[in-house]
Amino acid sequence: MATFLVILHGLLAVVLLGGITHQAMSIALPSRNKSGIFRSFRAVSGTVYTNANIALFLAVTILGSIIYPTYRIAVRTYLENARLYGATGSFELKEQFVAVGLGMLPLYWLLWRRPPEDGGKPARIAVTLILCFIVWYGFLVGHVLNNIRGLFGL
Repeated sequence: MATFLVILHGLLAVVLLGGITHQAMSIALPSRNKSGIFRSFRAVSGTVYTNANIALFLAVTILGSIIYPTYRIAVRTYLENARLYGATGSFELKEQFVAVGLGMLPLYWLLWRRPPEDGGKPARIAVTLILCFIVWYGFLVGHVLNNIRGLFGL
């Protein structure tokens, strides 16, 4: 069951990664012209991603909290015994970033709900880019830690 939940957690994280990255690019580097793949990637309405990104962030976090005891008991003790303190520390930092991201979700929702003409565009850009960073960091750390035995041959 734990393996299934880890795979589901990873798949939902990939979908969240795509949604938040798409939205961040559309607000940070907007493009009106859809010619070319990079321009068409940026020339979308970022507003349509807001509720999906929030739901995915919550789903990924909840799944992560369900599989966390398995990590804490089996994986973390293994990493500490192998003296991979950087890997353990990066996961601890990931936990803190995700907690900050959870706290930012209401502000994120509010900023994307309002029209950008209200002067909230810089805040919208900043909050979206911070959440995008949190999601990318969490994904990369989780992916590496999931595969650490294979990477180090342990």
